[in-house]
Amino acid sequence: MSAGRSSDGREVQIPLQQVAPSLVPPLSAAPPSHRPANPWPSSEPPATPQGVPAGFLPLHGGFRDHFVETPESKYRCEVCRLVLCQPRQTECGHRFCQSCIGEILSHQNPVCPADMEPLFKDKIFRDVCCHREIMALKVRCRSEANGCQEQMSLQQIPDHLNVCPFYEVPCPLGKCKERMMRKEIPDHLSWKCKHRETTCEFCSSKMPLTDLQKHKETVCPAFPVSCPNHCSLSSLPRSELCSHQHDCPKAHVSCHFVRYGCTFKGLNQDLRQHESTFASEHLRMMANRNCSLENKVEELKGELTERYKVLPALSSRLSELEGQTEELREKNRQTEQKVLAMQKLMSSHSEKLLDLELELRTLRPLREDVENLRGTLENVRTRLSALEQGGRSGTGSTTQTLTSLETQLNRHDDMLSVHEIRLADMDLRFQVLETASYNGTLIWKIRDYKRRKQEAAAAKTLSLYSQPFYTGYFGYKMCARVYLNGDGMGKGTHLSLFFVVMRGEYDALLPWPFKQKVTLMLMDQGPSRKHLADAFKPDPNSSSFRRPAAEMNIASGCPLFVSQSVLETGSYIKDDTIFIKVTVDTSDLPDP
Repeated sequence: MSAGRSSDGREVQIPLQQVAPSLVPPLSAAPPSHRPANPWPSSEPPATPQGVPAGFLPLHGGFRDHFVETPESKYRCEVCRLVLCQPRQTECGHRFCQSCIGEILSHQNPVCPADMEPLFKDKIFRDVCCHREIMALKVRCRSEANGCQEQMSLQQIPDHLNVCPFYEVPCPLGKCKERMMRKEIPDHLSWKCKHRETTCEFCSSKMPLTDLQKHKETVCPAFPVSCPNHCSLSSLPRSELCSHQHDCPKAHVSCHFVRYGCTFKGLNQDLRQHESTFASEHLRMMANRNCSLENKVEELKGELTERYKVLPALSSRLSELEGQTEELREKNRQTEQKVLAMQKLMSSHSEKLLDLELELRTLRPLREDVENLRGTLENVRTRLSALEQGGRSGTGSTTQTLTSLETQLNRHDDMLSVHEIRLADMDLRFQVLETASYNGTLIWKIRDYKRRKQEAAAAKTLSLYSQPFYTGYFGYKMCARVYLNGDGMGKGTHLSLFFVVMRGEYDALLPWPFKQKVTLMLMDQGPSRKHLADAFKPDPNSSSFRRPAAEMNIASGCPLFVSQSVLETGSYIKDDTIFIKVTVDTSDLPDP
């Protein structure tokens, strides 16, 4: 860096990079497009003497500096014949500049131009000793043409150029494109540079010289300007022009009472006479305006009063709507829960239906076998009848044939009975699966109430069991048990209703004892829907709620659930049918 001084005495730093292109290439200059790519590997950076910047070196070829003594031929490149820059030595002993040998190696089958020996990149090395000797050679300053007579070693050129007064540099202000010798910078900054800093003589603001005229013409607050209304005042500072417009006698203004209806427009100097002449008219305008405003205020008061009367009704209506909205939200939430439960139930039922379809497919061959057996049986019976008729006059062989046919007939009857039992069992299983519930809720429809009650009273069928229901697809298996004529304390007077825990397929995965809340309900089929219900929490010590060891546990419930008189006089029986509902709480039931 080198120091110069501006017009106000400030020190200005001049970097070495700002040099004349005729003397030394810029430090950041890119290589010309025709220069070949650097053939040296990236792990070996270009060798430069310590303290010498890369921009000091020529871009292509050797050094072109003015040497004090003519360099020996061993310091010259075999290609450009200039003093070696970054010397490289070949296997055959010849020296080249780094850029020159790189250009040779870029060709196919490169050879040494001195002896035509083949060249190999891995056998070319840096000649550090030669480079050190070249950097010690004496040269004249690169600004010799401008008058500098200094001599120094080639290695000292960068340090000297940083302080050489004859070295050409650009203007330090940046915007100026002129170049000058370093010693001319102070005069250039003081008198010649168009971008030098100057001071406005009116407002004392500092700015570049090129902006001074525009500053005066547009924004300078102290610059003298004339009144746009051409009044007697010849000039005034620009900052006072706005306030002057209010007092200028030649300014065109409107009457201050224009908002009340006055239409006067004229010069500022005539405004006072107008105001004194039309004072009464102005007062009349103000009074009229005041009256109209008072009327509007009264109208607004009336409107506000009417609106205030409506506010209580609106407030109550708003409260109702908020309550309805909250109810709708709660219903919507419950509906979403029901839809979700139904989706789960439908999913489980879909799986069950698939199982049923598979079982029905296995039943079809059985039904066909049964029909075939029936046909065979009819044929046998027909043949047997014919034989019996013929046997009345037949022989002993006929008797033997008849005996074998009877044996065959009995065997077919046995097979038919087995198939019918299997079909009945499959039909029962199908009905159970079709009506099974997997959400912990059972709705049990009991038809022929009178007949079933009479059978219970006659001790033919004391109790009835419902179809099984479940708390989930992999949950507890349960059913209900009803005594239509009562049981125990309620026998003959009450309907007794009990809850039964059954042995299920997934009991090993469930928590025991059974602890879920159970609700028993007789459903009212009338419009009032006054259902009769009773609920209980299972006793964990009771054997009725332990894991079943047999097909089902001992029933637990209400012997005095509902009296016969209440049951038969209300609307609980319709079309000789009653409905019983059992609900098991599954809200806190963990997944198996």
